[in-house]
Amino acid sequence: METLIADILAEAQVQGVTATEAAVSFASALSVTVRLGEVETLEHHRQRGLAVTVYFGQSRGSASTADWRPEAIRDTVQSACAIARHTAADPYAGLADPERLVREIPDLDLYHPWALSAEEAIDLARECEAAALALDPRIRNSEGGSVATRAGLVMYGNSHGFCGGYPTTRHSLSCSVIAQDAEGMQRNHWHTVARDRTELETPVAVGQKAGRRALRRLGSRRLGTRQVPVLFAPELARGLIGHFIAAIRGGALYRKSSFLLDRLGTPVFPDFVTLRERPRLPKALGSAPFDSEGVATADRDVVSDGVLRGYVLDSYSARRLGMQTTGNAGGTHNLIVEPGSLGQEELLRQLDTGLWVTELLGHGVNLVTGDYSRGASGFWVEQGQVRYPVHEITIAGNLNDLFRGVVAVGADVDMRGGIRCGSLLLERMTVAGE
Repeated sequence: METLIADILAEAQVQGVTATEAAVSFASALSVTVRLGEVETLEHHRQRGLAVTVYFGQSRGSASTADWRPEAIRDTVQSACAIARHTAADPYAGLADPERLVREIPDLDLYHPWALSAEEAIDLARECEAAALALDPRIRNSEGGSVATRAGLVMYGNSHGFCGGYPTTRHSLSCSVIAQDAEGMQRNHWHTVARDRTELETPVAVGQKAGRRALRRLGSRRLGTRQVPVLFAPELARGLIGHFIAAIRGGALYRKSSFLLDRLGTPVFPDFVTLRERPRLPKALGSAPFDSEGVATADRDVVSDGVLRGYVLDSYSARRLGMQTTGNAGGTHNLIVEPGSLGQEELLRQLDTGLWVTELLGHGVNLVTGDYSRGASGFWVEQGQVRYPVHEITIAGNLNDLFRGVVAVGADVDMRGGIRCGSLLLERMTVAGE
């Protein structure tokens, strides 16, 4: 793959370009889904790709292919050059500044291959689903148990002389089942994911969690419209933080399409909230030694004491804003919301009377205005005790107010993603139902 990068850069130089960058990727994967004990899908994947971007001055052109033959590389580079020659110059376009490129690539322990055969994967998926179905006779149906494993490598190089890459793995196990009683049916699921298969939850544990989550949804009711405190479960709180990150991305800021425009250095959360980016945690799902431009990643506080300390920028958006890249071409890396001291039961007691949201539907988020409206289901809580499940409701508010109205961050951190966050207790949202 290093040779492929070198060949691309050499061909681009022959074409007379000012600068070049290229990425080459390869991945292999296996995924299996079993439904009611029978194999529903069995897929082997082998994927490879090659992408090149060339610059004539500050005119840019890009092209890609899955063909690694020398003639295909030549044609791809020529296609990128043809596009660049017909593209208007962009004064902000170009490679990342050379001094920002990573100099030493640390081993972050991200590669743990799993020699899993199709037969073994099927057995694991069956075990997971069977554990859910055996939990309670009210679990009547299944959407399946699934196992997936993936290993891949991406190499990136540019005409500044940088070339680097690292292998990664990702393994997962999931289950989704349907519980039924005289009042109707309810579906729920659970999953586990890790770089290292030894850190996955067991198939039985995943299946039983999926089953219990479906069972507790039985007997769901609707709510009348009201304004109440809302507690977001950790896996959903991650999504709220994701909306915040989207609003401070460089693209949204230089286009002036963010409700957090010009908020750098101002309070955006209560003073007890801290968001840290920790891109080099060993084995973590969001870890990376450098971003997709070759810029070195580094620890930083995005929010501290509730104040917005930094944006999420790649080189292009940074230049548009008159700033420096934050090493976030391709996204953030292990964004961690500093956890509080309260567990789930303590958070419910602090909620007192309100809504505990455990599932969201739809995509009603406007990052220009901050308006937020999503379909939801969860549990109605009174005096800190869960009274009954609720569904077919909508929760709404404005993200600016919701972030400033965070009352507590839970200690129950969900580690299954690039954003690590505990439950979030919000002061007030509008709940609409009946």
